[in-house]
Amino acid sequence: MSTEEQHMLESGIRSRLHDNLADIDTLLGESADIIRRNFRLADAAGEGRPGQCIYTDGLVKAEYVNDILRALIVYAAEISFGLNEEEAAQQLQERLLVNGGVSIVERLGSCIDAVLAGDTVILIEGIAKGIVISTRGWEGRSVDEPATESVVRGPRDGFVESIRSNSAHIRRRIRDPMLRVDALQVGTRTKTDINVLYIKGLVKKGLVEEVTKRLRSIKVDGILESGYIEEFIEDAPLSPFTTIQSTERPDKAASALLEGRAVILVDNTPFCLIVPTYFWQSFQASDDYYSRYWVGSFLRLVRYLAFMISLALPSVYVMLVSFHQEMIPTGLAFTIASGREVVPFPVLLEALFMEFAFELMREAGLRMPKPVGQAVSIVGSLIIGQAAVQAGLVSPFMVIIVAITGISSFAIPNYAASFSIRLIRFPLLLASGTMGLLGFVGVFFTMVVHAISLRSFGEPYLAPASPFRPSDQQDLLLRFPWWSMIKRPWMAEGEPDRMAKGQRPQPDATAEHRPHDQAGDNSGDSGGKEDGA
Repeated sequence: MSTEEQHMLESGIRSRLHDNLADIDTLLGESADIIRRNFRLADAAGEGRPGQCIYTDGLVKAEYVNDILRALIVYAAEISFGLNEEEAAQQLQERLLVNGGVSIVERLGSCIDAVLAGDTVILIEGIAKGIVISTRGWEGRSVDEPATESVVRGPRDGFVESIRSNSAHIRRRIRDPMLRVDALQVGTRTKTDINVLYIKGLVKKGLVEEVTKRLRSIKVDGILESGYIEEFIEDAPLSPFTTIQSTERPDKAASALLEGRAVILVDNTPFCLIVPTYFWQSFQASDDYYSRYWVGSFLRLVRYLAFMISLALPSVYVMLVSFHQEMIPTGLAFTIASGREVVPFPVLLEALFMEFAFELMREAGLRMPKPVGQAVSIVGSLIIGQAAVQAGLVSPFMVIIVAITGISSFAIPNYAASFSIRLIRFPLLLASGTMGLLGFVGVFFTMVVHAISLRSFGEPYLAPASPFRPSDQQDLLLRFPWWSMIKRPWMAEGEPDRMAKGQRPQPDATAEHRPHDQAGDNSGDSGGKEDGA
């Protein structure tokens, strides 16, 4: 943008309509979607004061614009324009325009931003102010079930690309007057709307200020998705672990707010960001809290087992077959040896080949059209695996190991966490195949030490396991009953209890004192009536 255009944006609106329209034409050009509607404002003299209505086609609701023009052209005669400019604009705002959001601006740049955001701007001859009217009403995707976080039991609605619709989803669930929504814009050209949501009195002191500070420090020309924001504000940008949780489920975002965390909504994306986040939350699904606690605890243990299998199974297999055959039971060792008898490659190269082939098929199935993607990935894996075994390129046992590893990675609810595990698996596999048990233990403990050192907006990434907090173990490896999880998570401020104590269900104490022959008496009465009949 040239210096002259920047000066126009910063300049104030002038009284002469012609000058204002010339500046707007210079800034917006001859764009086909920018609609300029000339009109004459109705007045008592019948002459009509000239004005222009400016909006972006496709971003406004046509009915709103028609109502505005009807009010200005037909009913504005009741307004006296013998007043000064400020009083005239205020009269239009208070007595004529009945739309919900009407504001008066003095800068030309504010008018341009409003037009490009979907609002309608009114400029009138002799009034050195612009009237901005909220008329946003573009087409959007209907609310549907989240594609990446489906549940068996629970709400089926998910976030969409409209930031206001997403905040409304959370408002429906949390009708607390302390729920706050702070708004800002990021991106010098896209001017993407961002909302930071939190519950005043529960959010940790200083968290909202830190989140806002990091967001305002972003200097980039465009933000097209929440992933842009995530990379700019995370604590450890070089770590394979994700320290910011993303979700497209409103119930999960509402649950995070009730735990004292903050939620970041980004316009034009169905994914919101939750900060701070912890490693263990990658294995917690919404189903855990909607099913009975026995079911939720069992499924969570299954996910932890799937995590260990997905991370370490190929490495352990390669390590044992290459360096530590004495640790394999004799019968199993003979089975593995017979399967690898015709394989010409070392077990490490065999494992890398199969892992790469599996990742290739998974990516191909994801990028292909949905009706054929799943079929191609499944059929392709079966055909390629069978053909590779028959050709003697890989052993049957290696196909089983890679298949179990891939299935286990799908059991992790958080896609970002599962992708991190897939990345860590390769250096662990290389270390195990080249240095045996020493390499496996060295890389594994390096990964653990790195995870312990991580922070998410100042909070330990492995909390509440490290540092250990006894009060928060009820929702870590297992999911305790709701009536026993009385305390909020340790990071929440304000009220320490989320529910009243003593809500464990108990049998009805008065049941044993009721007369046991009451039902018999009733049946006897009915029997007597039948006899009498």
